[in-house]
Amino acid sequence: MTKIIKEVIPLTQNDCFTIFHREKNEFDFPLHFHPEYELNLILGAQGARRIVGEHMEEITDLELVLVGPNVSHVWTKHACRRSKITEVTIQWHANLFDKSFLYKHQLAFMRKMFELSMRGILFSKETIERIYPRILNIKKAQGFDAVLELMSILHELSISISQRILLESPSTPEQIATYKSRRVDKAYEFMHANFRQPITLNDVANVVSMHEVSFSRFLKKRTGISFIDSLNDIRLVHATRMLIETTHSIAEICYQCGFNNISNFNRLFKKKKQCTPKEFRKEYIGSRLYI
Repeated sequence: MTKIIKEVIPLTQNDCFTIFHREKNEFDFPLHFHPEYELNLILGAQGARRIVGEHMEEITDLELVLVGPNVSHVWTKHACRRSKITEVTIQWHANLFDKSFLYKHQLAFMRKMFELSMRGILFSKETIERIYPRILNIKKAQGFDAVLELMSILHELSISISQRILLESPSTPEQIATYKSRRVDKAYEFMHANFRQPITLNDVANVVSMHEVSFSRFLKKRTGISFIDSLNDIRLVHATRMLIETTHSIAEICYQCGFNNISNFNRLFKKKKQCTPKEFRKEYIGSRLYI
């Protein structure tokens, strides 16, 4: 069975979305999932293979797919012989467009598209040809204008014809445990606010008024992730953000994000991102934008 990893995306609650643009000659990221929505545009990769959930197929030279939260996905080189591949990925929080907002009459098509994205949506060649120049140029917009442009693009996609649903039913990795818990939310808020400082299981348990053993079991049952892994994921989110946005050394970032051992930081980072912090910075600096 192919291992599915949880991707740590350096997108904070203060961001609306992130967009990154890469020119490359291969696909090197493993099968993964994340709790954010993702719109992925790929140009010039005819013969590559797309995997979304249990669905697998070879792609054409124009590819635009919307994947919902926690749906596993990956693109692989497969039979692609091109030396220059363009990939633009836009990711946003699942709560960027609140349900009460999406249930307005004017947003009915967008709401339906988001619901269907849990099965993966492939857009038609005609739609891609019409929309991809706007996706390539969205990073030129600033602030509120960029948010409006993203909404406009998503609306146009939602009313486009010839969409193809990739999965017969919603598919998410088995290890994901969904949760609706004020205690879990409060614990994560505390860890995000104090990630730079030493944080113990007892510290977080006290915040939610639970015994640490009980809280440890509670967190693992609700999220499928242990306390230590949750804390490391949060610290890695902030570390990846700093690698892109600052010129701090990797050692400085390591310690500023709460890691007290550079070797451990490098090991955890490579395990999560499939590359070293140095390689990550080289790959993404200047190509990723937060709005």
